[in-house]
Amino acid sequence: MKQVLVGKLVGLLTLLWVPTAYAQKQTFYQDIQPLIHAKCAVCHRPGEAAPFSLISYEDVAKRATFIKKVINAGYMPPWRADDHYVAFANKRSLTPEQISAITNWIDAGLPKGKVRKEAEEQVLARVQAGTGYTRPPDLTLKVSKPFLHRGDGNERFMVFKIPFELAQEANIEALEFTSTNKKAIHHANFAIHPVDDPAISLTNTIEQVDLNAEDAWHYQEWLPYKKKMTYYGGWIPGASVETYPKDMGWVMPKRGVVLLTVHFGPAGKDEETINGVNFFFKKEPIKRVVNVISLGSGGIGQDEITPPLFLFGGEAKTCSLKVAYRNKPITLLYAWPHMHQIGKEFTAYATSPGADTLRLVHIPDWDFRWQELYRYQKPVVLPTGATVNVVGTYDNTDANPMNPNKPAKLITSDGQMRSNQEMMTLILIYTTYEPGDENLRLD
Repeated sequence: MKQVLVGKLVGLLTLLWVPTAYAQKQTFYQDIQPLIHAKCAVCHRPGEAAPFSLISYEDVAKRATFIKKVINAGYMPPWRADDHYVAFANKRSLTPEQISAITNWIDAGLPKGKVRKEAEEQVLARVQAGTGYTRPPDLTLKVSKPFLHRGDGNERFMVFKIPFELAQEANIEALEFTSTNKKAIHHANFAIHPVDDPAISLTNTIEQVDLNAEDAWHYQEWLPYKKKMTYYGGWIPGASVETYPKDMGWVMPKRGVVLLTVHFGPAGKDEETINGVNFFFKKEPIKRVVNVISLGSGGIGQDEITPPLFLFGGEAKTCSLKVAYRNKPITLLYAWPHMHQIGKEFTAYATSPGADTLRLVHIPDWDFRWQELYRYQKPVVLPTGATVNVVGTYDNTDANPMNPNKPAKLITSDGQMRSNQEMMTLILIYTTYEPGDENLRLD
């Protein structure tokens, strides 16, 4: 009897000491891979800015110790927004429970479980299609030939013309910048210009322009294309796919050009890229058109930034901008804050005529390497008469580890987005307001 009791006690203690992942029988293919694909493989896949892939079991297993370290430190997955300020639907960071699940799985010896390759194959298929969305694009418009960015230490602002003629207009549910080598790119912006007049040729103008070159005047050849603009989008390091709710979006014209601006940062070796834009169609009619507005550097109110965005070496200061909104109420879907390397904190909020404060976005510890188009969990309604406030804090001292200049030197801003300058920009993606928008869910 005594031996039986001792045996039962030993068995109970053994169960108590088994690692949590093992006790819960967590395995890679059943429990861990979905987390890794949703939170990590968005950037950690071929063609993206991250340095290695995290798609297969082998990819994850050989970096398990490193993964455990960075997720427990909160360094990865990167998420810089203050969730206590306002909630966003595309939050990429892991919950404490998800961190524990991955950590315990690693501590349990990385059990595979029943091998399932379907999810991996789906991600690889999207990689092949050059997308981070849930499915391959319906249309990809890209440059006609690869561009070689020379490794001469110079940055380049290249603008590429991508003409298109479609069978019919298309309703857009999502779009994204796509590239074969995002590591070489500082940022990208693109404008979709409809060209309805068949007398205006889409092909007999220059295909690309280096805005820093002596022949940059060739850009004027494209002025006939720029009479109208359907939509404007872009990509910054860390950004995810831009998507819209069921009845929202915009209409892709049948004929026109995409003018794609790609800012290549200084490089020490030659880098080749093929760049373009992915479009995803939907059958539902567009009842509410999505638009974009840019505030601050390069946009509305650039000259009203106070004090001017002009920082001497060794100087730290805070700049602000107030923009009055006098049009009809709008429903904000996304907030896209932007600064450069010496940015330290970014805050945007609106004050309504009734003195209420509408929180837009707060980045308490700015990091240029990890940015995002922040999609609201619930839309923010901007009423007529509201004032949008943008506040940016900058540190142009030697003590700032992110300062690209050692010793620190004068940094200015003219809204041209050069990497040796600074910016304070807030882009808002919005649609017309309808009653009840306050209770919509965008996740």
